[in-house]
Amino acid sequence: MKIVEIKILRGPNYWSIRRPKLIQMKLDLEELEQLPTNKIDGFSERIQTLMPSLYEHRCSEDGPGGFFLRVKDGTWMGHVIEHIALEIQTLAGMECGFGRTRGTGNEGEYFVVFDYMEEDAGVYAARAAVRIAQALVDAKEYDIDEDIQNLWEIREDTRLGPSTGSIVEEAVKRGIPFIRLNKQSLVQLGYGVHQKRIRATIASTTSTIAVDIAGDKEETKNLLDAAQIPVPKGTVVRNEEGLKDAIDRYGYPLVIKPIDGNHGKGNTTNITTWEQAVKALEAAQKYGRSVIVEKFITGYDFRVLVINYKFICAALRTPASIVGDGEHTIQWLIDETNKDPRRGYGHEKVLTQITIDQFTQKMLDEKNYTLETVPAKDERVLLKPTANLSTGGTSTDVTDEMHPVNIFMAERIARIIGLDICGIDIMAPDLKVPVTENGGAILEVNAAPGFRMHVEPAEGLARNAAEPVIDMLFPKGSTGRIPIIAITGTNGKTTTTRLTAHICKAAGKKVGYTTSDGVYIQNQLMMKGDCTGPVSAKFVLSDPTVDFAVLESARGGILKSGLAYDKCDVAIVTNVTADHMGLGGINTLEQMARVKSVVPETVKKEGFAILNAEDDLVYKMKEDLDCNIALFSMNEDNPRIKQHCKKGGYACVYENGYVTICKGTWKIRVSKVTDIPITFGGKAVHNIMNTLPSVLATYLFRDISIEDIRSGLCTFEPSAALTPGRLNMFEFKKCKFLADFAHNPAGLELLGNFVSKLDGSPKIGIISGTGDRRDEDIRELGRLSAKYFDEIIIRCDKNLRGRTAEEIVHLLVEGINEAKTKNIPVEIIYKEEDAIMHAYNNAKQGTLITIMCDVVSEALDFIKNLKAKEDALLIS
Repeated sequence: MKIVEIKILRGPNYWSIRRPKLIQMKLDLEELEQLPTNKIDGFSERIQTLMPSLYEHRCSEDGPGGFFLRVKDGTWMGHVIEHIALEIQTLAGMECGFGRTRGTGNEGEYFVVFDYMEEDAGVYAARAAVRIAQALVDAKEYDIDEDIQNLWEIREDTRLGPSTGSIVEEAVKRGIPFIRLNKQSLVQLGYGVHQKRIRATIASTTSTIAVDIAGDKEETKNLLDAAQIPVPKGTVVRNEEGLKDAIDRYGYPLVIKPIDGNHGKGNTTNITTWEQAVKALEAAQKYGRSVIVEKFITGYDFRVLVINYKFICAALRTPASIVGDGEHTIQWLIDETNKDPRRGYGHEKVLTQITIDQFTQKMLDEKNYTLETVPAKDERVLLKPTANLSTGGTSTDVTDEMHPVNIFMAERIARIIGLDICGIDIMAPDLKVPVTENGGAILEVNAAPGFRMHVEPAEGLARNAAEPVIDMLFPKGSTGRIPIIAITGTNGKTTTTRLTAHICKAAGKKVGYTTSDGVYIQNQLMMKGDCTGPVSAKFVLSDPTVDFAVLESARGGILKSGLAYDKCDVAIVTNVTADHMGLGGINTLEQMARVKSVVPETVKKEGFAILNAEDDLVYKMKEDLDCNIALFSMNEDNPRIKQHCKKGGYACVYENGYVTICKGTWKIRVSKVTDIPITFGGKAVHNIMNTLPSVLATYLFRDISIEDIRSGLCTFEPSAALTPGRLNMFEFKKCKFLADFAHNPAGLELLGNFVSKLDGSPKIGIISGTGDRRDEDIRELGRLSAKYFDEIIIRCDKNLRGRTAEEIVHLLVEGINEAKTKNIPVEIIYKEEDAIMHAYNNAKQGTLITIMCDVVSEALDFIKNLKAKEDALLIS
C-alpha cells in the first residue's frame, strides 16, 4: 500500500463542522484491497500484542473491544490505519477519537480521516500508522515506542505553551476566534479591527516601555526603591573588581544574576564565599556583560500575578528537590520522584521531570555530595538554584493567604512599572504578614509571567489566570468578531461577492473581500489570482483595517484545507451544478452539494443562510441548518418562496421588473432591474439572479439601509475594473469583444443566453475546455457553443491540467458536431492571444466576439492594449 497524498484540514470541512482539525490521507491499498484483516494470518493477534490499548476502541460495536472484534471478523486496512493513527497520538498525550474511512470512488483507494491536536503530529501519525500496519501485515518486529516518543517531542515543539494555550482556550470558550500567526506563541484573538494580539502573556495592550523596564532588573529595582517598595540592596558590576567592591559593601550571602535574564537563567543564590562569587559572575556573564549583585534574602519564593492592575493569585514556588529516606541515593530518589504521573516532558503535565545539569552538579558539589550520596532521613536536598517549574520545581497556591497590605503593594507595583500583565517575585517568610514587616523583599517584576503555576498548581486551588486577561482585552459581551458574509456555489459566486462588497462599501464599511481573481482590502488589490480558499480568507480576517468581510468560499479550498472561519453571519449558496466533478473524491452532484453546504452550516444560530429556492440541492440544505433561512428566486410565485414568506420569512425575488425584498407578506421594491448596470437592461438574466442574494444579504444587516443598497446597485458597473472577467464589453471600430470567465456548461449556458439577446452578427465564440473536467463536460461546452455561436475558434488554456491540447480540442469538436444544426466554421488556434488577434483581424462590421477567458487579467490586458492601439491609429 502507499500514501497518495496527505491534506491538513484546519477549519470546518467536508467531514465535520465541529471537528475542524483533521488529517485527510488518500491511501491506495494496492494488493491489500483483496486482503481484509481476517484473510491475513496472525494479524489479529499481532495487533493486539503490539497495541493492547486499542482494546478501548469501541468502533461500531457496543463496548470496549469492539475494534478488535472488527479486526477478527475482517475489516479493511484503511480502517485499521485510522484507529492506529488515533491511538498513537493518544499514547503521546494527545487525546484523539474522531475518524472516518471512506472510498474515493477508485478501486482500492480510500480517504483515511482522523483528528489531531497538533498538525505536525497528525501528519507524522498518518505516516507512522501506515508503517505500523505494513509491519503487522508482514509479521515484522516494530518499535512503536520510538514513534510515540517522536510524537511527544513534536507535540512539545509545536504546541502553544501552557500560558498562551490557557489564554487561547479561554478565548474559545467565550466564542472569540483566534489565528496563530507563527509557529511560536504569537496569536491573534478576534478578527479585523477588533483583533488583539498576544505573545505568551504579553498582550497588544501591554506597554512597550513597561516591558523594557521590567527587562532591566536594575532599573526596576531603582523605581521600586524610589517608591518605598522593599527591594534587596545591591548594585551592577561588570568585572571581578566591581564584584569585590559589592561584597565589601553588602557582605554575604549574595545573589548574582544577569541584568536582563529570565526564567532563572544565569542566577546563583546564597553565595557565601569568594570562589562561589567568581563562578557565579562567570555564569551570569554568559547572558550579558553587566550583572546584578544583591543581598540574598532568606525566606520562601512567591510569585504574585496582577492582571489589569488587579491582584489575581499568588503561588509558593519550591525548587526541584528530593527528601532523603536514609536508605537510597540521590539518583534513586530523583528517579522515584520522576515516576510521579504528574511529571512529564516539557510543559505537557502539571510538573516537569527533574534533570541533572550543571546547576544540579554545582549544588551537590557545594555540599560535597554526589548522585550516589545517601541523604539522611527527612533531609531536603535542593537540586536547582531557582524555583522555576520548567526545571522541575513545584507550586502551591497561596492566593487566600495574601494580606491586604501585600495585595495593595502588588497592584501598586504593577502601576509603577506600567505592566497590565505582571508577575512579581517576592522572597519572604510568608505572605500572611505585610512584606514590609517580615523582612521580605521584591526580587523581580516580570513581563510575560508564566501561568502554569497558577493554572495547574501541584497543591492547592487552581486559578483561572487566563480569564482576567480575556476580560481585559474583550470586555464582557464582546467577541472580537467582525461581520462575515460567506458566498459559495458553482456559478455566480464572484459577481455576487463583488456586488455584496460594493453595497457594504456604499454603506460606509471598510470591506475586505476575496474572489476568484484576487483579495481586496477596501477596493485595493492585495493578492492576485484565485483567492477563494482559506489562506486568502485568513488574510482578510487578519487585516486590522477591515471591519466587514465578504468571502468567496469555493469547493477547492474547502476540500483542501477547510474554511478559515468557524462562524459567519450570513451565507449565500448560489447554485450547485456539474463542475469539477471527479476531482477530490467528489463524483456526484449530491457530494458536491455536501461540499458547498459546509459554508451555510457555519452560520451563527441568529444568522441567515440565503438559499436558491430554484435549486433542489441548495434548497434541501435547510434541513441540516441550525440558523435562520432566507430564500431568493427569479419567480415570485415559486411555491417555496410563497410558503416561506407566509410563515413570516425573508426572501428576495424578481417581480414586475423589480428586485424586491419580501418580509412576510410585505414587499419592498428596491430597484428597477433596468437601473442596475450589471443586468444590461435586464438582458443578463444571470446577473439579475446574482443581484438577489446580494440585496438580501446586505438588507439583513440593520446598519445597511435600503438607500445604501440602491446606491450600491446603481454604481456597480460591469467593467474590467469592478467585475473583471464578468461580461466585460469592449467596443472596437468594426466589432465588439465580450470577455467572460464562463468555464463550465452551466456558466456557458447563461453566457450564451445573454449573447443571444445582444445585437451583433456574426457571433463568434472563442472557447476552450478545462483539462481536469470529465469528457462529457468538455463535450457539453462544444454542444452549447454550437447552439449560441455562428463561428467558433477553439483555443487552449496555458495549464492543460493533465490532458494534451489535442485531446481537449477533439472533445470540443465532438460536442460541436453533435449539436450543430447548420454549418459552423471551426478554427483551432491554441494560443489565446493569437485567437483574439485572428478574430479581430477577420472581423466584419458588426461582429460580436465572445471569449471564454483563461487567465482573466492577461486576457483583459491584451484586449485593452489592442483597443488602445486602435484608438491611437484612429487619432493619428
